[in-house]
Amino acid sequence: MRRILEPGQIEAFAEGAIPRLRLPDRTRLFASRAQRLRQLGAPGAPGQAIGDYLRLMAAVAEAQQLALRTFDAPLPTATQLARSHTHGMPLIHAGGWPRERAWRDLPAQMCAAVAAAPDVPPSAREACERLRTLAPQQLEAQADALLAARADAVEVAAAPFLMAALQTYWVALASRLTPEQVAQLDVPGLCPMCGTLPVASIVRADERSQGYRYLHCALCATEWHLVRITCSQCQGTANIAYHSIEGAAEAVRAESCDECHTYRKILYQEKDPNVEPVADDLASLALDLLMSEAGYHRGSGNPLLWQAPEERRADSVSST
Repeated sequence: MRRILEPGQIEAFAEGAIPRLRLPDRTRLFASRAQRLRQLGAPGAPGQAIGDYLRLMAAVAEAQQLALRTFDAPLPTATQLARSHTHGMPLIHAGGWPRERAWRDLPAQMCAAVAAAPDVPPSAREACERLRTLAPQQLEAQADALLAARADAVEVAAAPFLMAALQTYWVALASRLTPEQVAQLDVPGLCPMCGTLPVASIVRADERSQGYRYLHCALCATEWHLVRITCSQCQGTANIAYHSIEGAAEAVRAESCDECHTYRKILYQEKDPNVEPVADDLASLALDLLMSEAGYHRGSGNPLLWQAPEERRADSVSST
């Protein structure tokens, strides 16, 4: 007799049989992202409409990879590890982790690398220069605002460069931890490593995780398993639908939920082995427009794309 598993039973089975976490590979994470951004921004590619911006972000990702070669930060202590497991909280929580002062060197280092790259727009160089000259207290305040997603307190032009520095810092930590050190959270939609929302989800095709869906953290790049056909925002399993643009690549779709009226992109590695969550989400802005016109809103933004509050309000008004 065939046995039909309920959603809760599926999740329980998954916890034992499926790798719960995929930690970032610091040796190639940002290099792979840079390569994908350049590929997507090339003439004739899906992201050619914003090709200049994709190539700029590729230079940022290359600067991140370069910085990560020599940067490390102290790992959590035994006390911090025990507290995380006792209370079921993210181990290196973005909102509460005590950043080492050494992280302040990352924005200047990366901005210098980006400014030296060929074909960088003058506006980007100016934003980098402003970021490099911020006083430590101002830099920390901007970083806190970014991590809390308080766009009204963020200098939008410099935000992608500062976020890139914060990503580098958190990846330097997350990549040196083990899955066993990371507690299981009661909120499946938050990164168990740092508590940040995912930028997208990806169905992996490698031997270790073939066919399994993972949410990809926008900050530390940790991936955590979520059962497929489940809303990554409200965890509902009814009224889930998938959307794509006719004629576009099959590897990127939008997964919507009619219960909470949100969506996130979902990537399929079997359709394109080179898909990368941050890069492919950024390059598929046309799909975001389609979903906005259909009445859905994003569950969370892309870490390399920031809008001023008034721009977001204008987008909202234009879609109604």
